[in-house]
Amino acid sequence: MMENRPDKLQDTLRMVQEILTDNKKDLRSLLYKDIIVNALNCKRDELDILDLKVISRAVAEFRHAACVFKPYRMVRKVSMFGSARVSRRSRYYELAVKLGRLLVENGFMVITGAAEGIMRAGIEGAGPQNSFGVNILLPFEKGPTSIIRDDPKVIKFKYFFTRKIFFVMEADAIALFPGGFGTHDEGFEVLTLLQTGKAPPMPVVLMELPGEGYWESWNQFIRKQLLGRRFISPEDLSFYKIIHSAEEAADWIRSYYSTYHSMRQVGDQLVIRLEKELPDNHVIKLNESFRDLVESGEIVKTPALDAEKDEPALLSKPRIAFKYSRKSAGRLNEMVLMINQLGQTI
Repeated sequence: MMENRPDKLQDTLRMVQEILTDNKKDLRSLLYKDIIVNALNCKRDELDILDLKVISRAVAEFRHAACVFKPYRMVRKVSMFGSARVSRRSRYYELAVKLGRLLVENGFMVITGAAEGIMRAGIEGAGPQNSFGVNILLPFEKGPTSIIRDDPKVIKFKYFFTRKIFFVMEADAIALFPGGFGTHDEGFEVLTLLQTGKAPPMPVVLMELPGEGYWESWNQFIRKQLLGRRFISPEDLSFYKIIHSAEEAADWIRSYYSTYHSMRQVGDQLVIRLEKELPDNHVIKLNESFRDLVESGEIVKTPALDAEKDEPALLSKPRIAFKYSRKSAGRLNEMVLMINQLGQTI
């Protein structure tokens, strides 16, 4: 909530007037103005008090979380999900500790729900200095686990929906350990966003101890009921991988970004930024294998486009680009996997 001190209120009013009367046409200025106008429209629409409370709290949570993550945006992160009921004597706890440690050794930070069980284990392995805690306020929980409780990278959310945004928006990979309703909710949320193209491609690892069958049983259901009834497509299975060791998981996540770096839609062009340039024969191979993803023309090498100048740290990276048909995010993920496979031969 905004402080009611007269000096703070006057500063805020001056800032609002400056934004609304500013004639700048850059995107940042336009977005500032749009946010204020939407807030004022809440009064015009005479929304109910409950609506106003939800809007106010959601915006405040989003703003605070964005401020916490902002200084770390150039560091890749892995969101780790799993049951809070896993004891510290569990082999899954040990597995999560080891994965957290290996991820940090490979240059990643870790995001967890900051509670007990798998979440505490991930933080223990990564260390609080390399961890973010996106905690949810629940009446039956005591708040963040003691290992990270006082860390400035802990964010306390009232709403699950704002919390979920940051679990996915700030992540470059997802690690799912066995868990209950919440774990499956978060896992299906991620898979839905990947399948619909609402989230950029990223690796999703399903962590399972050898012989346990937790995710293997889940995978059988997915293949028999979802794929078997054509509720999903075969390429959608590429979004996740069942893995049985921390070493394999860390290696798979690292390898996903070995040649592929990131992608960005620029006008009608999908630009894929790379860690190293692909030879011409590899680009030909991509054109042959993924013709269905190209609306017109072909996949070509390209320098950074003018619209990408707002990301100066990425301007020197080699690129390929094409007019994306948007028909299948699963196929696009398969393209990323092939780019990394081809990159191993360079």
